[in-house]
Amino acid sequence: MNIVKTGLEVIINKEREDLKNKNIALLCNPASVTNSYEHGRIAIENKYPGVIKALFSPQHGFFAEKQDNMIESVNITDSVLNVPVYSLYGETRKPFDEMFDGIDILLIDIQDVGTRVYTFIYTISYCMEVARKLNKKVIVLDRPNPINGIDIEGNLIEPEYKSFVGRFPIPMRHGLTVGELAVLFNEEFKIGCDLEIIRMENWTREMYFKDTGINWVIPSPNMPTPDTAIVYPGQVIWEGTNISEGRGTTQPFEIVGAPFLDVDKILDQLNDTKGVIFRKIAFEPTSNKWANERCHGFQLHITDLKSYNSFQTSIKILRAIINNHRDEFRWKEPPYEYEYKKKPIDLILGSRKIRIDIEGTRNLNDIFSEYTEYLNIFNEVKKKYHLY
Repeated sequence: MNIVKTGLEVIINKEREDLKNKNIALLCNPASVTNSYEHGRIAIENKYPGVIKALFSPQHGFFAEKQDNMIESVNITDSVLNVPVYSLYGETRKPFDEMFDGIDILLIDIQDVGTRVYTFIYTISYCMEVARKLNKKVIVLDRPNPINGIDIEGNLIEPEYKSFVGRFPIPMRHGLTVGELAVLFNEEFKIGCDLEIIRMENWTREMYFKDTGINWVIPSPNMPTPDTAIVYPGQVIWEGTNISEGRGTTQPFEIVGAPFLDVDKILDQLNDTKGVIFRKIAFEPTSNKWANERCHGFQLHITDLKSYNSFQTSIKILRAIINNHRDEFRWKEPPYEYEYKKKPIDLILGSRKIRIDIEGTRNLNDIFSEYTEYLNIFNEVKKKYHLY
């Protein structure tokens, strides 16, 4: 197997005269590393000494140290390069114009996880918008979609439910690399910046992260393994409920539960679920929902990637929990990702209607088939922006 070379690997192994004697800002975090674990800012500094004048960091901080949503980071100074690190999840989520003062090029090296609600991709879109306004060039160093570049899942966002966990009408599982997403945002949604993508080498669309030969470095505190990314497009919905998604444990999003769950009754309604085994467990989160209380639930073990549909699976679990625990189950109340009125679940799903349908008695297959037409339309749009 040929190991995938990320855009970072490509750019530091080729001479780029246009990067010499330029002032560069780099949007990055701990996952922005070479295949030998050297951080991108150091690799670029070694290749092009003195060019990096500023660093930008997305949600969770430059060191990915902030555990939860709406936990902000402050601007700091990088102790290695002695340049400012501007937090784009703190005082602002969109760069201030002055952050680009003296900057010629913005480099972006961010590991996405293939799911619509992951805020890093919208930080990228905001950076692109400011770069367009200020006539700065943007270069995205592409990285793999860890859950392949083919499969898509879920609905598209309804306009009134756009937020920082869903700026654009893309599916919950979008099937694009971060570079392809940048081109989609730039062209389909009319950002229109001066954009270049440094393509990966040896990556093909059917690859999961385990197939790339690259070792995983966590892009955020609750994305510890590539297996987490596989279940995340569905399991993220628990953030909009009083059900624990496993934050405060070693297996966030792979486990789900609450103190009041009757697990056997729930599992009885999941017998026809494909590609996954639900193993009964008890766990005690050390933080977040139900901290220091025993939760009853289960872990998802994926047995067949081709038949497993994360979004539909988690919706089925949600319906089963509501059916059996209407008195104890609750939707989480705002705020969520800087939205103070709409329910968090409606922002996560990008739809109020889906929540209402799940609460009711409508057949789940009818709900799923309703958004399939829109998935098919997006799939054709998506293909226009494939780089591989």
